[in-house]
Amino acid sequence: MLNSEDKKALQVKGEDCFILAECFFDRAFKRPDYLFNQRGKSAGTAHLQRNIIKFNATLFKQNRDEFLNQVVAHEVAHLIVFQQYGKVRPHGKEWQHVMHNVFNCPANTTHSLDISDVIGRQFSYQCLCTTHQLTIRRHNKVLKGAKYLCKGCRGVLKESSHAAEGTKAKL
Repeated sequence: MLNSEDKKALQVKGEDCFILAECFFDRAFKRPDYLFNQRGKSAGTAHLQRNIIKFNATLFKQNRDEFLNQVVAHEVAHLIVFQQYGKVRPHGKEWQHVMHNVFNCPANTTHSLDISDVIGRQFSYQCLCTTHQLTIRRHNKVLKGAKYLCKGCRGVLKESSHAAEGTKAKL
């Protein structure tokens, strides 16, 4: 759980981003509600129609600077793009434009934060070219008959014998 000082720091950074966007686009943007209950390996998510940004409190506590320098801008950019352009690709040219030209941030779509404290159990699956890590949710779907294909070789993923952890996650 975040203390009030941490929550305030995230909200102030969000407000800074909105002010930059308002100056750049010469218009007002509706401010979101901020929630601090994002779960899993995502650092944050922007809920466009509900105008909400959720942050992962555990990852924030371990990576305060990265959140304030990158994650907040990443999620605010999603809301700015939605309010400015409507429904477009999540990390498309409009979002990249806001990240680069408005927030002066790299347009990274994933983070490289240590997720060992937030990731659940992972299950190893094998295709024709490599090993993949599936979450408990996807593993249970496989047990009920779902099939997942490798994006590289298009082979069906088959369960291997040992579990491991992934390294990259969505912002």
